[in-house]
Amino acid sequence: MFLKQIPILIDNYVWMLVDSYGFCIIIDPGCSEEIIKTIEQNKWHPIAIFLTHNHIDHVSGVKNIIQYYSHSITVFGPDETKQHYVNTILKQGDKIVILNKTFEIFFTPGHTSGHITYYSFPYLFCGDTIFSGGCGRVYNNQYLEMYNSIKLISTFPNNTILCCAHEYTLLNLKFTMFFIPNDITIQLYFEKIKSRLKIGKSSLPSYLIFEKKINLFLRTDEFFLKKELGLSKFSSALEVFKELRIKKDFFWS
Repeated sequence: MFLKQIPILIDNYVWMLVDSYGFCIIIDPGCSEEIIKTIEQNKWHPIAIFLTHNHIDHVSGVKNIIQYYSHSITVFGPDETKQHYVNTILKQGDKIVILNKTFEIFFTPGHTSGHITYYSFPYLFCGDTIFSGGCGRVYNNQYLEMYNSIKLISTFPNNTILCCAHEYTLLNLKFTMFFIPNDITIQLYFEKIKSRLKIGKSSLPSYLIFEKKINLFLRTDEFFLKKELGLSKFSSALEVFKELRIKKDFFWS
């Protein structure tokens, strides 16, 4: 079993898991052309599509993919994606077995009200809930839901591989360095990612153990953030998270 990353659109990634026989799972196909091209070039056989949420840049490729292949492809997703050819609706606590791997389903709302995450060690397909160095935008003031989703992800094993859906790492690190300008680890990582992107490589996937060091949204219980955000020392981690996310919404550099 190996992990394949396909860049699409402007900054999206489609992830695929492929077994030794060429059978594969497609995660969040926001378009179809590049996915079909990759499958055909490698003579793979798609058997399932996983959807994390209903945003157009994660679901637009489903129709063409399932129409292109004559054999049955099972499409999994949360209730909010049911109009996108989903065969099986998933919810918190469900488990599915595909390619001899068991995937556990976790409800991770916040970016959308019905967002889910797929986990099969060591892979976490987290859609737009968490990114390297950041997290997704919050839908309709669902800060508590998003905070709880991020806290849930933080409880996974440290060697969990985060398969995030967007290439936002560099901008996220710029935001982080605004608050922690003297952190050598983050500075060095920023330069590494900048170099990788310059030569056409990706910053992803990332490891949870490393994100706990560089991702401020996984560090909302630290006192220095309260001080930097101008919050009371008695502020909760949720209040820190909300203020941090609001500032990130308006951060462009």
